[in-house]
Amino acid sequence: MKSVRSSFVIIVGLGGVGSHAAHMLVRSGVQKIRIIDFDQVSLSSLNRHAVAIHADVGTSKAACLVKHFKEIAPQAEVEAMVELFNIDVADRLLSGNPDYVLDCIDNLNTKIDLIKYCHDHKLPIISSMGAGAKADPSRIQIADVSDTSEDPLARATRQGLKKKGVDSGVTVVYSTEKPGKVKLLPMEDEKVDEADQYAALPNFRSRILPVLGTLPALFGMAMASFVICQLGDFEMQPLPTKLRPKTYENILKNIKMNKKPEDGDLQITAQDIGFVLEEIYFGKSLLSGSVEKEKVILTRWDSSKPYKIDNLVALTKKEADDHANIPFSKVSTHYGKEFVAKVERKLQNIRDVNKWRE
Repeated sequence: MKSVRSSFVIIVGLGGVGSHAAHMLVRSGVQKIRIIDFDQVSLSSLNRHAVAIHADVGTSKAACLVKHFKEIAPQAEVEAMVELFNIDVADRLLSGNPDYVLDCIDNLNTKIDLIKYCHDHKLPIISSMGAGAKADPSRIQIADVSDTSEDPLARATRQGLKKKGVDSGVTVVYSTEKPGKVKLLPMEDEKVDEADQYAALPNFRSRILPVLGTLPALFGMAMASFVICQLGDFEMQPLPTKLRPKTYENILKNIKMNKKPEDGDLQITAQDIGFVLEEIYFGKSLLSGSVEKEKVILTRWDSSKPYKIDNLVALTKKEADDHANIPFSKVSTHYGKEFVAKVERKLQNIRDVNKWRE
């Protein structure tokens, strides 16, 4: 606790994620924090802000936190900067040799600049990926940015950092929840030509994804929990979402062995196997629901077509062997129309989600 109390932490971005992260850091004993955000509290942000109340609408997010933190932890030294982070002012905004920096920015280019700066200056940083349009708290993960999957913002951040020479070494909080279920409503025709008027700043987004307030809060608390453990030298090893890389490799080897020359080059990776097995079939045989009694593998649904990601069905080894002996023209008779329709829905789900993956 002495180490935690004597730490200096900077939080950049004070929306749903950043406000909760800062809030819990202060409640947990961090005595010195610097909070940075250019924006104001809005009515639409009240569903996810950590401490803002109706009377705070229209005031700066930074000033709002300072006011409430004084009531929560009057001993804490809270430095508020009502500014937009950009690389030109990074030296000043991130001065003071902070023990940790929390990136809670939702603008991609600014996020990449902040991470790159911290990486180059050896400042410990944890970065939040996309909490908008998510609903499943069980999918929140902490990992190196190089190990993320299924998160469009994480993918874009990875690609942007790679262009700047950063491949790994950045801890992030992200969600493995499949994207694409929640979308923006189209902007009214009369607003399209004047879209910039609805942005907080020039070249910023004009609209935001719908946000379930609990998810940014959980992202922020996950970040705060990780940082507190790091500051207090308390060993904490985040559990990766997928723990069976050897299983995926073995399934892939089995597919390679059964692939015919006329199938051409195999366009399936071990990561694809993990995605299909875990995210689509939840590690279970679609036919029997078996998960423990017999080994579950992925095999071709339509034996007349090549092995592709959207032609894979999860079955036990015995079920897969039996399935290989059934001509595809007779699968409906063998399994029944209800099961065939169930498989087709799964395969369509793969096609719908796969476009969001790398």
